[in-house]
Amino acid sequence: MSKFQFSAAVMLGAVLFISACETAKPTQEARINKDGENYVVSAPIDGFFSYVLIETQMGKITPKIVDIDYVLADLASYDVVFVGEAHGHVTNHYIQSKLFSGLHKKSPNIALSMEQFERRQQNIVDQYLASEIGEESLVFDGKAWPHYRSSYRPLVEYAKHNNLPVIAAEIPSNLVSCISEKGPEFLSSLPDEARSWVAEDLDLEDGAYKDKFYRFMDGAAGHSIAGNQSDEELARKKLNRYAAQVSRDDTMAESIAKHISDNPGRKVFHITGSFHSAEMLGTPERVLSRLPDLKIANIHPILVNDPKNPSFSADDLKQGQYLLLLYPVPKRFVQMKNINAFIKRTQASLDKDTCTY
Repeated sequence: MSKFQFSAAVMLGAVLFISACETAKPTQEARINKDGENYVVSAPIDGFFSYVLIETQMGKITPKIVDIDYVLADLASYDVVFVGEAHGHVTNHYIQSKLFSGLHKKSPNIALSMEQFERRQQNIVDQYLASEIGEESLVFDGKAWPHYRSSYRPLVEYAKHNNLPVIAAEIPSNLVSCISEKGPEFLSSLPDEARSWVAEDLDLEDGAYKDKFYRFMDGAAGHSIAGNQSDEELARKKLNRYAAQVSRDDTMAESIAKHISDNPGRKVFHITGSFHSAEMLGTPERVLSRLPDLKIANIHPILVNDPKNPSFSADDLKQGQYLLLLYPVPKRFVQMKNINAFIKRTQASLDKDTCTY
């Protein structure tokens, strides 16, 4: 295949993908039917490029199917828009790009904020936006996530070509590991520059987010920290892990709040893993603790169990102002022997995920 043929194939694939996403929405006749504690959409999600947007307004209204133009008209009135993501889901990332570009057209003074770049790489991101370095340098020196080119390139390129700022909002991952192992007091040992990569204040108080994270730790496979430990030791380890989680939320929140404070009137569009923004807990609540007068919205993705009969639960209504129903990804494993084989071949990488600062 010649370079021309390859380029044409790529362009054709992109056109087909965009066309599929634009048209793969339920018809006007689609309805949401209540079935016990679940809500079922009367139209299938036909494949990975299909989606359904549901307005819930945090459970304050009867859920209804809406289109992306309706969502954009509403979101234009918000100061900060969070779009949670199922990392790597092609249509989840497509919708992020559509929302960002659509909001920019309505509100030109807007910034892109990303969990996917760390604060210490802000200068690398800025150099890329100014065309001082190329994409390979952005990916390598900027420590971009492994699927940057397939998932986040469209957002960054849109920002670059429209002269929009990109906020590298996240705490460095090695510092997260250090907090998890040594506790938040570890931060006091950092030199000034490294300490600036983490939020000044971490909120470790009891509340809904802490309860949610503890339930996740108690129930998630591979997160057990019990063993032969005293109750005091176990409580301390759980608190350290929560502190590590909170260090991410508070750092992203502080990054967003500082950018808005330094640029009055500017809106921020933030993308993050859905756990960080669901129910308006985590990062959104920490933005509000810093700038309580802001108006914040969240779009929460749900990978449905049955794409032929896509549904969501009554509990999902309060996940955000909008729900994004998506085609489910394949199960990673079916048999325990495959899980064990995966752990064995990735053990070296797991062993590296420790505090090395």
